[in-house]
Amino acid sequence: MTKEIEEIAKDLPSLEHVIISKYIDESIDFDLDSIKIVDFYEEINRFSAQTIQFEQTDPDHPVYIMYSSGTTGVPKCIVHGVAGTLLQHFKELTLHTNLKRTDNIFYATTCGWMMWNWLVSSLGIGSGVVIYDGFPFAKEGNILFDLADKEDISIFGTSAGFISAVEKNGLCPRESHSLAPLNTILSTGSPLLEENFDFVYSSIKETVQLSSISGGTDIIGCFAEGCPILPVKRGELQCRALGLDVDVFSEAGEAIRNKTGELVCKNSFPTMPIKFWNDPDNSKYKAAYFDRFENIWCHGDYAILTDDGGMKILGRSDATLNPGGVRIGTAEIYRAIERIAEIEDSLVVGQNWEGSERIVLFVKLKKGESLSEDLEQKIKAEMPSPRHRPAKILEVKQIPITRSGKKVEIAVRKIIHGEEPKNITALANAEALDEYRDRPELLS
Repeated sequence: MTKEIEEIAKDLPSLEHVIISKYIDESIDFDLDSIKIVDFYEEINRFSAQTIQFEQTDPDHPVYIMYSSGTTGVPKCIVHGVAGTLLQHFKELTLHTNLKRTDNIFYATTCGWMMWNWLVSSLGIGSGVVIYDGFPFAKEGNILFDLADKEDISIFGTSAGFISAVEKNGLCPRESHSLAPLNTILSTGSPLLEENFDFVYSSIKETVQLSSISGGTDIIGCFAEGCPILPVKRGELQCRALGLDVDVFSEAGEAIRNKTGELVCKNSFPTMPIKFWNDPDNSKYKAAYFDRFENIWCHGDYAILTDDGGMKILGRSDATLNPGGVRIGTAEIYRAIERIAEIEDSLVVGQNWEGSERIVLFVKLKKGESLSEDLEQKIKAEMPSPRHRPAKILEVKQIPITRSGKKVEIAVRKIIHGEEPKNITALANAEALDEYRDRPELLS
């Protein structure tokens, strides 16, 4: 981190101060030439509390610049406005999540993920906000459940990957922890599988509202989320976001039900970006969301909208598999893999092959397991149909993920086609990409 800060500082000629918050016993040695280094706690103790002056601003006054990961191209620098962000978050927190002043809310998130911004808005409700900085699976996976008990957390936010990891490591928080105040579990970042729902209710707490939610950095909010007065159905997001005319379109731009298609929004909404940074004519903005369907926001998620209004998110559209011309969401593969005890994690991509596309599955096995022919056959047998069966199954030591825990299928797809993904510094484990390069198994 020290090296990264030095590089950033040298590229900012207007920089005058670097503020360091030393909350662990660690020496910090910077070489920043004439730039002043300030210890946060020493500096803040020089001042006394003053009455806060609230500035009056326009509704579209910029409040956040959010960055997409940039693993598929140049990162989008998305500017969000103050009023829209606050309105959207208050709606999501109070109506969809039932957050109250008496609640303590927690989300396992980095500062670069929009769930952090969501937590900031929780302060406006008057609720308590619990934050955690560290490895989320410390203490053999118990650290966050320990935190939930210690801080009386009533709304606990995490990811599908964390829930899967808790299950695969044989934990049963329902037996090892009290979790008495806990009434809601939120999950986002990747699709929450049917088996994840089963595990939460059997092994964490049977009386919680389990809300799988989906949206993104682009809207600093959600398109589909929970509802405290609707039933929870395994594998589904409970409802579309209030005030957003969310739909699923076919390739022809027609609304469809109970079939896979593109997640779209047909009306304007408060957290549409104010603009993109360095996009004076809004050309990048329009290309990102409005090129596919005229005057319709196309979010880039592959989804199903059911007759009763529930949603299933099947993965990113640009990561969708297309063997034999049939579109398959990556979540359909991951759902099958979840049932295989020998596999700790996996990543699936499509590879161009002989004028079509074939499915390539990378698997990270549990310690002591090996990718035998029997295991390969077991994997294929778990697939929901012959078209879902991988043409190639390859073992890897790591699954590359972003800093917010999302699998980077598109980056891996580029690598197996001899291309280099952009901005690999956005990954939490960029070194993991090395073992995906030049795999001889993918040449035949």
